[in-house]
Amino acid sequence: MGERKENNLHDVSQTLVDVAMGRKTAELVIKDARLVNVHTAEIIPGTDVAVAEGRIALVGDASHTIGPETTVIDAAGKYLTPGFLDGHIHVESSMVNVTGFAGAVMPHGTTAIFMDPHEIANVLGMEGIRLMHEEGNTVPLRVFTTVPSCVPAAPGMEDAGAAIGPEEVREVLSWEGVVGLGEMMNFPGVLANDPHVHAIIKETLAAGKVVTGHYAMPTEGPGLHAYMSAGISSCHESVTKEDALAKLRRGMYAMLREGSAWHDVKETIRAVTEHNIDSSYCILCSDDTHPETLLERGHLNHVVLRAIQEGLNPIRAIQMVTINPARYFNCDKDLGSIAPGKYADMLLISDLTCVEVDTVFIAGNLIADKGKLQTKLPTHKYPVSVRHSVRLPKTLEEADFHIKAPNTTPTIRAMQISEAQVGTKELQLQVPAQNGLIHADPTKDLAKVAVFERHSGKGTHAVGFVTGFGFTRGAVASTVAHDSHNLLIVGTNDADMAVAGNILAEHGGGMVAVSEGEVLALVELPVAGLMSDQPVEEVAQNVAALAKAWQNLGCTLVSPFMTMALLSLPVIPDLRITNRGLVDVTKFDFVNLFVGADK
Repeated sequence: MGERKENNLHDVSQTLVDVAMGRKTAELVIKDARLVNVHTAEIIPGTDVAVAEGRIALVGDASHTIGPETTVIDAAGKYLTPGFLDGHIHVESSMVNVTGFAGAVMPHGTTAIFMDPHEIANVLGMEGIRLMHEEGNTVPLRVFTTVPSCVPAAPGMEDAGAAIGPEEVREVLSWEGVVGLGEMMNFPGVLANDPHVHAIIKETLAAGKVVTGHYAMPTEGPGLHAYMSAGISSCHESVTKEDALAKLRRGMYAMLREGSAWHDVKETIRAVTEHNIDSSYCILCSDDTHPETLLERGHLNHVVLRAIQEGLNPIRAIQMVTINPARYFNCDKDLGSIAPGKYADMLLISDLTCVEVDTVFIAGNLIADKGKLQTKLPTHKYPVSVRHSVRLPKTLEEADFHIKAPNTTPTIRAMQISEAQVGTKELQLQVPAQNGLIHADPTKDLAKVAVFERHSGKGTHAVGFVTGFGFTRGAVASTVAHDSHNLLIVGTNDADMAVAGNILAEHGGGMVAVSEGEVLALVELPVAGLMSDQPVEEVAQNVAALAKAWQNLGCTLVSPFMTMALLSLPVIPDLRITNRGLVDVTKFDFVNLFVGADK
């Protein structure tokens, strides 16, 4: 399968008119469906839909459009809804490429995504964005792109593999299928009128496209107003009813998130269910979805289900993954509802309340039935140049993890993590020195953590301490380390930490668990150190084996991978570590590992 060919409405409009009038026959007719009309929020029984040239010609009684060559599907009273649209997703978090992701989500009803390739951009820059964007044109899933806005996420605090500025944003915005700017995480820069940040926003507004947001601050006070005044029109960071309601009341689209690590719908949907407000500005999205979640729960079907389980009217929930995101991204002339002239992206659902997706059509083509793909996807391989992105100046040794003590009983700063919380706390501990060095102490749940720059080959690195994982032995390493995705290693001893880092360098990235020099489990992610081009089932199996290995090493967390991956993200309080050192995020400045010492 080559590049997906689309039929623009102006090219096929007269054919659609002929089909609607009965002068030509339809290619596909779906008979006797309960139409979920997202325009009027009603269910219309006994509805037919006639399709030609990949678009809808008629919604109503389509008997006169049926000919000898027409494929007729009897819906037998099943619900007919528009295909589901994910308004905010990082495909890289699924650990598979766009093709693998498409194959995993289409059977569950997802027919289009608006992806922010922020992760690969931090590794490969413009080339990474281009590769994922172009791959999206080869699959039936409609893949729209937003330009990553914050590469690197924290300039001066870390070293990423690339930098994206106003000129790069202007270029990517000119590509077909690029619909806006990815989440503007640098809200302090927006509020401080940072010229670089605002230049990126202005390029997007000048192109007539949307600026998506990331406002993770309290909504009281002038901050949210200033943020929106810059032209930012949506946010997926609401975690409370009050957050979501404040944004909705000010005309901001609230993207309510339910992914693998973030379970926000339970709280945020209360803004609608408890206040009975108009939900036109609400969008349901997934943000980050891991491979095992895709296989066990599905994708947007699960997000819609969660909203319904929390008391939302099912029709409103369907609107939040169809017409609402389509309107936000200015794609509603083609997508988001079942109406004449629009793409025939449709779902047959047997149980609306349980969101049981039976059949999936994209452009009138049968894509999936009973949870199984009915179309063959292309085999997609990324170039060799992006499969060797872990560049270290030398093989790691135990000495690279040594921490020299300034005295016999120094007080250190350690990152303290907690289950299911993105934030860390600074914990000050007095630790004994042994032969002039400070070591991890698994008996006290104190592990070492190291970050090595892996993009340029310079290998600058920093070593610190973390508590809360529960490791009693061994080490783990990952090149999925937000947002610069350097080589991140956590361990109980220097020898295993070195082995873990070297294994990932050898395999081009991924995640690994090591004990006594032996590899317990390995997830190979050779595409930029973030993704695999293997099937999602195989990746999920490897991730499950890694989770078991973490448990064998003593880890007590239920979902530890994202917790570890955020240790190096210096925009979330309180304490983080990058390849440049320990960062006090509340002060946005480096601090010394040893309390009382100079920076």
